[in-house]
Amino acid sequence: MEYSKEFKAALSAFSNVEKDRLIFRLLRKDKLLSKKLYFELIDPETTDDKRNAMEENVEEKILLAAKYIGNAKYFLTIIRKISAEITEHIKITTDKFGEVSLNLLLIDKILDYNNDLSRQRFDNVYKLYLYLINKIFKSLILIKKLDEDYWMEFDDYLRSIQNKISENHYLQKLCINNGLDLNWFESDKIPENIDQIMKEIKSQGFLR
Repeated sequence: MEYSKEFKAALSAFSNVEKDRLIFRLLRKDKLLSKKLYFELIDPETTDDKRNAMEENVEEKILLAAKYIGNAKYFLTIIRKISAEITEHIKITTDKFGEVSLNLLLIDKILDYNNDLSRQRFDNVYKLYLYLINKIFKSLILIKKLDEDYWMEFDDYLRSIQNKISENHYLQKLCINNGLDLNWFESDKIPENIDQIMKEIKSQGFLR
């Protein structure tokens, strides 16, 4: 929404008391904005502290979710909720590094349960696998946008995920069918135009 000069001037004319009332009214309606301002203004925890806590949170919740892995639909619902918590962390902290590392951690921890996943019918895990493939694509795109100094820190995750995909026949086949090349699982081997590659694949009806 564009704000006119007149509207901005009218807001500026509010007294300090009126501005405070307006701010608190807006914060009550927008919990995410409230958390973001708290973090930026007075939170003693740093972005690294928040990321470390989120890493523990992801690991713990995947461990708890694993007992529902036989119900792939419900398991995916839990995974989406964990992913939403990662997204909230990113919006609050603007943690660009964590946007990649936390999502790769999520994928890696899910694939720790390869044996349980592999025993299920492909139809049951298809949506989960496609969800993971989309997340991997998006993570690769984000890596290419970050400074190269960070790349090495993602490679352990990428290698681990690559190995686990290679041990999962149906997931590996689905990656190939949806244009995800397992040779890209090293930061300096990700194509420069990975975002365009993903768009082209989606335009052909894949990754859906």
